[in-house]
Amino acid sequence: MAGLVAAARARELGAEPVVLEKGNRAGGSMLLSSGVVWRYLSLDAFQAECPGGDPALQREIIERLDEGLEWLETLGAPVVARETGNPRTLGKQFDPRGLTEVLLRAAGQVHVGRGLVPGTETGLQGPVLLATGGFPVRLARERGLMLRANRWSEGEGLEHGVARGAQTAGDLDEFYGRAMPAVAEVAERDFVRFTQLYGKYATVTSHDMAERFEGEPSWSETDLVQQIARWPEALAWYMVEQTALEERVRERTVGEMIERAREAGAPVEQEDGRISVLVRASVTQTLGGLRIDERARVVGAEALYAAGADVGGISSGGYSSGLAAALVFGRIAAEEALSRA
Repeated sequence: MAGLVAAARARELGAEPVVLEKGNRAGGSMLLSSGVVWRYLSLDAFQAECPGGDPALQREIIERLDEGLEWLETLGAPVVARETGNPRTLGKQFDPRGLTEVLLRAAGQVHVGRGLVPGTETGLQGPVLLATGGFPVRLARERGLMLRANRWSEGEGLEHGVARGAQTAGDLDEFYGRAMPAVAEVAERDFVRFTQLYGKYATVTSHDMAERFEGEPSWSETDLVQQIARWPEALAWYMVEQTALEERVRERTVGEMIERAREAGAPVEQEDGRISVLVRASVTQTLGGLRIDERARVVGAEALYAAGADVGGISSGGYSSGLAAALVFGRIAAEEALSRA
């Protein structure tokens, strides 16, 4: 999202950006998301939810997201809902495919199948924006997690920035992910539909029952998923009482999510009024990455910008909308780069 947003804004300001896309299609993980772009109600709330994050970057999201959402609508992005369904947040839900198509048209020419080789010259003139989606593919492989993101984000942006002297921010082992049915793989089209987001109603233990998640998970359940990722094989049992099946998490009930796990082929067991579902930790977005300032400039490198999941230190210690950060800093990067041209 960040790359397309930056290109669209740059063209709006009179530039002719060159967009390189490593994959065989545009849109990255934005295309695979629910399309909800949101922010916390205030900077204080943002800092409370993500206490390790950079307050200056968090402030930019709080102050600039609303105008970014309006901008997307002026481009023709199709709105599905004008509320997030979460009292902690404000934002809008867009149709992911429609949003991708609108940004792709606004961004101009995208060179598909042409990626970045870290540490080498890009062959392009002018400032460079890194928006390669972080490194969820590499993290999933290294830690034995399910990948719940596009399959091209290996971390070239981070490597390229570091090779040019860039500083990093945040914990490079920290990530946002979801509990998913414990199967070998989930198709991209089912990433949202198969999500198991009812940890607060479950007793959660490791696969071998040797460890248990204590306390109540955060509202996003990111802390729960990171704990599961540290258990053997990144597996856990979610044990839910029958009485909880009608509880709603956003637009779905616990029972409906369990049925999706069964549909996916995960072990689902029922005994003594309790249902147990075997889940697996997945990674959607890495939270550590390149350090930027409020103008999206990479700290420690000249004429280099970063946005989206290539940036670290925004959501440290919690969870915030990756699409929101991509939208805000993608626009800022384009404006800043052109102001210096």
